[in-house]
Amino acid sequence: MASLIVETEAYVIDDPACHGYGGESARNRSMYGPPGHAYVYFIYGVYWCVNAVCRPKGIAEAVLIRAVEPIAGIDLMRERRPVAHDKQLTNGPGKLCTALEIDRALDGADLCDANSPLWIARNPEHKKLLLDKGPMITTTRIGISKAAHLPLRFYLSGSAWVSRQVKSAKR
Repeated sequence: MASLIVETEAYVIDDPACHGYGGESARNRSMYGPPGHAYVYFIYGVYWCVNAVCRPKGIAEAVLIRAVEPIAGIDLMRERRPVAHDKQLTNGPGKLCTALEIDRALDGADLCDANSPLWIARNPEHKKLLLDKGPMITTTRIGISKAAHLPLRFYLSGSAWVSRQVKSAKR
């Protein structure tokens, strides 16, 4: 399976919504590094969410992958997450983890190693992609109560797979 990341949210060290804000625990240990690894956690007793750890070891900052656009393997995603419309397969962090079968077993996976069961690659046609699916929108985060006002959510406005478009967002 392969997907294009079309929506993310950042969680930074001084951010009360960041899982690392209160200190290291068994749940958030992967968020403390090293960078380039997955931080996978369970929310609401129902959904898994996946983040890319992005700061040096010891600094808990990560980027939540909020939505992806399927490129390959959509039939398998449909089996794992039956929905009325394909755009509902992966247009949210819990949805994409179900469709891509991401769970706690992938916590700590090396996202920079193509031999890892979960990895992120640079799109060699990223400039064309931005022209086709852009612009990139910066707006406030959604689905949280703490520090929701921070402009740390980013999405490609031309993708139909984004969880929620915002009309008054910054381009």
